[in-house]
Amino acid sequence: MPRKPHTATLCLALLAFCAPNLHAQENYFVTYSHQMEEPGNLEIGLRSIAARPKGGNAFVGSALEFEYGVKTWWTTEVYLDGQHTSSESTVFTGYRLENRFRPLLREHWINPVLYVEFENINGADKSLLEVVGHDGISDLAVRNDRSEKKREVELKLITSSNFKGWNISENLIAEKNLKNEPWEFGYAVGFGRPLSLKASAKPCTFCRENLSLGAEMYGGLGDRYQFGLHDTSHYFAPVLGLRAPSGMVFKLSPGFGISGNSNGFSLRAGVSYEFEQIASKLRRH
Repeated sequence: MPRKPHTATLCLALLAFCAPNLHAQENYFVTYSHQMEEPGNLEIGLRSIAARPKGGNAFVGSALEFEYGVKTWWTTEVYLDGQHTSSESTVFTGYRLENRFRPLLREHWINPVLYVEFENINGADKSLLEVVGHDGISDLAVRNDRSEKKREVELKLITSSNFKGWNISENLIAEKNLKNEPWEFGYAVGFGRPLSLKASAKPCTFCRENLSLGAEMYGGLGDRYQFGLHDTSHYFAPVLGLRAPSGMVFKLSPGFGISGNSNGFSLRAGVSYEFEQIASKLRRH
């Protein structure tokens, strides 16, 4: 594990201190469900991952998120990525612009969502928001290099279902570097639920209804020329969530590599907050 995850820790503390209400829209770190941001609401979150890849230096990669509900069927999001690698440097690695569209507004047995993202990042990025193609441990072990520019388009087909408190979500991913690189593919699946669907009579922090437990699995599926599982990496990660009485939501997820090309162990942490009807409040001021 990294010796100095101070930047991510300070950001988490600052967000926790400054933000009022929040309502977490996502149940996982990599997998997306069909939940959309409420129109007019702004959610601010921070996702971080810490790991020590074999043959490389320990690092902490982070993504600061700003998610806004434009319409009931349309959520847009901006990511600002950065990372710190021990014995190397701390760098800003780029930004991502994401849009999600939900064609069916009513709840169905299977709820589809269409996802489009533009990424403008560099070769030092280690936020690991997804795994595609032949991404593997060697990509995490290289020294920080901002000279490699990655302008990529990422598409996802998200399907998600809610049943008796459970959420089950599946993502199919296609990503293309705009420098005439082949399409790369990946997947993510997740499931989880609150420990209780009934609210306690008295307010409390660690009540069962405030705790959620789940897991996700994600990995690469090769590229256009070599589709499949050969030379790809795959991960399994339990996810624990806590919704505090103040509205703050925290998530923690240890990740385990389950293929030879995977990093052995990583630890993800996240916190998010939702500002309700931010546009209306700004107009009144």
